[in-house]
This record gives sequence, C-alpha cells and structure tokens, in this order.
Amino acid sequence: MENKASSQSPLTMIQNLRCISLLFFIFFAISCKSVTQHDRTTFFPKEQVPVKMELIKEETLVFILAGQSNMAGRGLVETIDTITSPRIFTINQKGQLIFAKEPLHFYEPSRTGLDCGLSFGKELLKSIPGQFKIVIIPAAIGGTKVRQWINDSTHRSVQLLTNFTEKIGLAKQYGTLAGILWHQGESDANEQNIPTYKTDLIRLFTLFRNIAESPQLPIIMGELGYFEPNLVNKQKINNELKELTIQNNWISLVSSKGLKCMSDNEHFDAKSIRVLGKRYAAAFHQMQQKK
Repeated sequence: MENKASSQSPLTMIQNLRCISLLFFIFFAISCKSVTQHDRTTFFPKEQVPVKMELIKEETLVFILAGQSNMAGRGLVETIDTITSPRIFTINQKGQLIFAKEPLHFYEPSRTGLDCGLSFGKELLKSIPGQFKIVIIPAAIGGTKVRQWINDSTHRSVQLLTNFTEKIGLAKQYGTLAGILWHQGESDANEQNIPTYKTDLIRLFTLFRNIAESPQLPIIMGELGYFEPNLVNKQKINNELKELTIQNNWISLVSSKGLKCMSDNEHFDAKSIRVLGKRYAAAFHQMQQKK
C-alpha cells in the first residue's frame, strides 16, 4: 500500500512546509515579545521601603526629573539599579517618601524603565557634605512636546504642568528644591517646531521658576542622542539648547556624546543612561562651584 506522504505532490509538500514555517515564526515572535516584556520587569522592586526618619529640610536637596521618555526612563533595569542608598529617596504614586530604587517613574507602567535619577543621586553624594540627603521626584512623561507642558495639556493621563506644580509642593515639603533635570526635544525635532523651540523652552523654564518661586533655580538639560533616526533635526535641537545656556547662567547642558541607544533607536541604553546621570551630577556640582 502506498504511503500518504509519498502520494502528495511536490507543490503540496512545499505549501505544507510554508504553513509550518509560518506557524513557527508566529510562535517565535510571540515568545520573544513575552520574554522581552518579562526581562523589562525582572529586576523591578517587589516592595517599597518607606522612609521613617525625620528629614532636615536645610540638609535635604530635592530634584525634579522632567521632560519626555529619555528622562522618564526606558532602559533595562538591572540588579545594580535597585541597590538603595540610606541617603537617597524618591516618592511613590501617593507622594509618600520611600528609599530610591529604579525605576523611579510610575506614570507609564507598560513603558517605564531605567532613568538617570538614581545614578545622578549616587554620583552627587560624592560631592556634598555627609549629612546631606537627596530626594528625587519623577515628573517626566514620554512623547511630550514643550508646548504641551506650557499649555498644561493632558498626555497619557497626566496633566503636565499641574502634576509638575504638585511635585514642586512635595519638594518643598520634604526639603530644599535644588534643581530640575530636564531631557526633552525628540518630539519637537521637526521643521514645524524647531524655529520656536528655544523661545518656547525659555517660556516653559520661566513658568517652572515662577511655580517654584525661585528665579535662579538651576535647570540642567541633556542633549538629544547622537544617533539616527532624525539625527539632523536632533542636532538642530541640540544647537538651540547650547544657545540657551549662553543666555542664562543658571541653565546648564549635559553632553550625550558617546552614549548609545537601545535597539529601538530612540532611547539611551542602560549603560548610557547611568553615564548620563553622572554627567547631570557633574554639571550640577559645577554650577554650585560658580556661586
């Protein structure tokens, strides 16, 4: 009796093989996506540790993280990023003080990852007196434009300037507002927004300082990444940022040269985001030296 497989025509066998290959590809793609999502959250903290000590406001420096996704954090959190310091704190969604572990941001749970906050704090500890503490308050939301911040627009369920104002209130409650770390510009890196970007940013920073009631509040910006896509327009944004630092002694710019991106070609990878945090700390220290 003739075998059924051998009775199939070559064309039918090829079609069957293609179907099997397609099914395997779909299964592999789904599995990879699942593994990637799992890897993103593998080292996320399993618990929050509340801060029970009484902070001395004059010895507690508070920083606000603001901007879009490269400040909100998209890097892969690793074990090193969850090692706490007894001198570095952040807040949870309820505004309560907790020991800082990455990720610090909580507004976009399906996207959030490693930001530069904890790296910044640990580096800054090296240059401040031993009794001083640091509080890092997250307020960055991915995909935002400067004018959305100015207009207090709601983006991804967060009313930008209103949320920022609330975080300034918390900053003053917990300590001395020492500065704003800002990273933004990718969403404005287009022909329509670049011509007014610097003017808009000056207007926004003025709003920030008015809300904080601190006309000389240090603001430290970060360059956009030196990688494609849209590198030409990113460079134009970086040039606007450089010009802005010339006009204001209390605005500083951190270089992103040498930093690398993740596979999405949009966000700094984990190693680079840690380096960026250290550069923000160095920039803040330099600003304080000029006082």
